[in-house]
Formats: sequence, C-alpha cells, structure tokens
Amino acid sequence: MSMRRRESLWGLLFISPFIIGFTVFLLGPMLFSLIGSFTNYNITSRMDFIGFRNYEQMFTADRLFWTSLYNTLYYVAFIVPLTAVGAILMAVLLNQKIKGIKAFRTIFYLPAVLSGVAVYILWMQLLSPSTGLINTVLSWFQIQGPAWLFDPDWTKPALVIMRLWSIGGTMLLYLATLQNVPGQLYESAELDGANAFQRFWHITLPMITPIVFFDVVTTTIGAFQIFQEAYVMTESGTGGPANSLLFYNLHMWNKAFVAFDMGYAMAMSWILFIIILILTIINLKLAPRWVHYEGGQR
Repeated sequence: MSMRRRESLWGLLFISPFIIGFTVFLLGPMLFSLIGSFTNYNITSRMDFIGFRNYEQMFTADRLFWTSLYNTLYYVAFIVPLTAVGAILMAVLLNQKIKGIKAFRTIFYLPAVLSGVAVYILWMQLLSPSTGLINTVLSWFQIQGPAWLFDPDWTKPALVIMRLWSIGGTMLLYLATLQNVPGQLYESAELDGANAFQRFWHITLPMITPIVFFDVVTTTIGAFQIFQEAYVMTESGTGGPANSLLFYNLHMWNKAFVAFDMGYAMAMSWILFIIILILTIINLKLAPRWVHYEGGQR
C-alpha cells in the first residue's frame, strides 16, 4: 500500500467520528424532516405524501401561525439591538481601572450561568402583579406596576427585560475585545482634543465591530428559537393570555407533541430555517459596509 493511500485511510479514520455523528444526528434528521414536511405523518401512522398541503394550510388556514410569527419577530426586533447596546455599555463601564472592578464583573456575569428553568421561576415571582419585587419597588414611587405576565400588552416586554438581565456572557465577549484595543489610539485622539464620546464613537466602536457582527448574528438565531421561557412561564405551554407568548417554536411544539401533527411541525421547522437563513445572508452581505478588521480587511 502506497504512503499516500495509507495517509488517506488514517485521515478518514480520524474524521470518521465527525462524519458518522454529522450524518446520524444532523444530516439524517434534516433530510427526514424535509421529507416529512410533505406528509401527514403523526408518529403512529405511516407517512402519506400530501404535497404542499402542510405549507398551504400554514399560510392560509392557521391563524396561530401568523400570531406566533409576529410574537417571535417582536421579540427578535427588541432583543437583538438591546442586547448589543446593553452589553457594549456594560463592558465599557466594567473596563474601567477602579478598585473592586473584578468583583463587579463577577456580579454582572453571574446571571449568565444560572440554570434556565430556575431563572424563569424566579422571574415569575419577581413579576407577580401583587407580591412581586418589581411592582413593590415601583409602588414606593407611587407607580402602579403592570400585570406583566397576565397582561397581553406586557408579557413580551417582561420577557425582554428578563433576557436583558442575563447579558453577562455577551458582555464578557465585548470586555475581552475592549481590552485588546491599543491604548495608543486613545492617547493620540486625546492629544488631538477628542472628548470621551468621540473616542468611543471613532475608536472603540470601529475596533469592536467584528464582535458586534458576531453578536448580532448569533443573537438573532438564538432569539428566533425562543421556547423555554414561554413554555415554563405560561400554563402548560399555552402561550399566555391572548396567545401573547405563543412564540413560533412553542406553536411548533404544540403541533408536534400535543396535536401530534408531525408533518405540519416539520414544515414549520423548515420555514423557520429559511427565515433565519435569509436574515443571516442579509447580515453577511451588509457586514462589509460597517464591520472593520485590523489591517483594513473586510
């Protein structure tokens, strides 16, 4: 056996765990769901091909599909910019050289490592209209707090506030990037008379745009997949009052594991995949206009 052939076989042997895992746990299920989206599969019956009927029903007959899509887009539209802005501002504040700054960094990062379900239960207590800490504090200032999770107008803002509480992980990325910004740039700008805001706008922001881009893409993908919050914080995953917390993934879950309409749920998953793919491509196309890399590369 030739040396080249032997090296190829060893290479295939070493990458075989990835190939097997990718095929069995990713590619295989994706192909199965794509095929299943064109059937009326309900787990217990065989797959009967029905063409595009699931997609037709989704867009024309399922009112909750549009409700869940609107709720998800609402959440994404607020979470993506607020997470980026909040994490950047927090990182800038925690990047100061003051006494005890490490303790503050730890405190602000801790919410990011807490268990999901435990956090949701904690926030259900905090957001209680009558006994919750948030409304209690508001009452000290003679402000009547909203009903939060019981008021359709306040359910999604409540989840946005809850999500912003745990931006410590994103803040850590920005903090690490800020600490790599050359100090000479700030010194030169200060000598030229630039104030703090000008230094932030013309030096700090351009230098961290690669991380901003990464954050926007990953946060967008993650926000579209919101599920646990609504499932835990609404009774039996019903979507809250007036379906105000019926997010896309929760509606898909109900179709798959409550109504057992797996074919329809598979079709919904592919629509979600297409939406996320389109938005990701748009972000990639717009990135060269505002993302700056060291050395002038874009």
